[in-house]
Amino acid sequence: MITAETPGAASAKPKLTPNQVRSFWAAWGGWSMDGMDSFIYSLVLVPALTELLPRSGIPATAANVGYYGGIFFTLFLLGYGTALVWGPIADRFGRVRTMMFSIFCFSLFTLLAAFATGIWSLAVFRFMAGVGIGGEWSIGASLVAEDWPEERRTMGAALMHTGYYIGFFLAGIANIFIGSHYGWRAMFALGGVPALLIGLIRNNVQEPARWENKVQELGGTWAMHRAFLKLFSPQYRRRTIVNCLFLIVSLAGLWAGSVYSPTAMTYIAQRAGRSAAESARLASYSTALLGVTTVLGALIVPYLADWLGRRATLAIFYVVMMFAIWLAFAHVFYMQTNAIAWFLVCSALLGLGGANFIVYSFWLPEQYGTECRASAFAFITNVGRFFAAGFTFLVGAGIRHFQTFGIPVAMIALAFVVGLALVPFGEETKGQHLPA
Repeated sequence: MITAETPGAASAKPKLTPNQVRSFWAAWGGWSMDGMDSFIYSLVLVPALTELLPRSGIPATAANVGYYGGIFFTLFLLGYGTALVWGPIADRFGRVRTMMFSIFCFSLFTLLAAFATGIWSLAVFRFMAGVGIGGEWSIGASLVAEDWPEERRTMGAALMHTGYYIGFFLAGIANIFIGSHYGWRAMFALGGVPALLIGLIRNNVQEPARWENKVQELGGTWAMHRAFLKLFSPQYRRRTIVNCLFLIVSLAGLWAGSVYSPTAMTYIAQRAGRSAAESARLASYSTALLGVTTVLGALIVPYLADWLGRRATLAIFYVVMMFAIWLAFAHVFYMQTNAIAWFLVCSALLGLGGANFIVYSFWLPEQYGTECRASAFAFITNVGRFFAAGFTFLVGAGIRHFQTFGIPVAMIALAFVVGLALVPFGEETKGQHLPA
């Protein structure tokens, strides 16, 4: 529990002020709703496309569901990538204000998806929801990094990031009680709930003093384009490029691996003779398990990062993710007996490996100054989504071409081989203070 009175395990660490507590919960709440929203589509992919494809004149075969599902994930990622614009906005106008706008954007267009009449209207709504969702991580991580005390910043960023995976868990629970009974449209309607956070954030959370001081220091002359171009200055150019490559690897693994796991579980359950409702519940259990184990991984990451360093910690979770994707989709997906049980085990491993994203939540802010921190985070975490969109499209095309689901997804494990080769080139920031 994060409170102003409970500073953490180490009593020497400074207590959190009321605003630091509120800023954490604002970032955590927005990020958890973001995670729930982004995973809703994964849970309702099969029923939504099964209904909408025929309305658009396309047979709802398993191959077409896989193919158009890949296209939809690609469009969503393109919207997510476009969200890099939120970073310069946050550097210029503030973290809290920008967070409210991003929450409103993804809530509105997820709600509108509930009224889609065909696959292309759904595609537009998912693209626009991606634009809103893509801004939340960079803004929330910058807010916590700048507002929390130096001694507690690493753990604060890791705890903030657990919200995204708690969102996975919430989406899974919602699918059990809502999606399996009332259908996919009700799930998208539920995605409009995060808009309620806006009023709470507006009235209770102040901008970080670090950002306010930087604005005063620069005399209000710091423009959005200057914040963005700073990333490619001689000071930051190399680390910006390397960090972008890291995120491409992680995003390819998330969107082509973890996000496909509910669909894979649905097909495994159907192949085992389970009903549609039972298949939906099993997909939800898989999603919830993935979320729980990622949260456990998030609690481990700060200790490993402070002990072994940022690069070594990232490498460890890359290895776990690589092994989990290959095992789940190249082997377990094709098992004729006990596939459901084994895929649940793989879901736990996928969740644990997915904790590699937690490293970025405190590592990226440590590498850039306040005047361009949100721009750097937004650019690095979102530009990689354009490349991940390409990977995801290739996965969907591979499913359609080979008429099988598992192997095309399993091949994404190779991205982590590339990631491991890049780790030595990362900027090690263990033990360093957050740049002014």
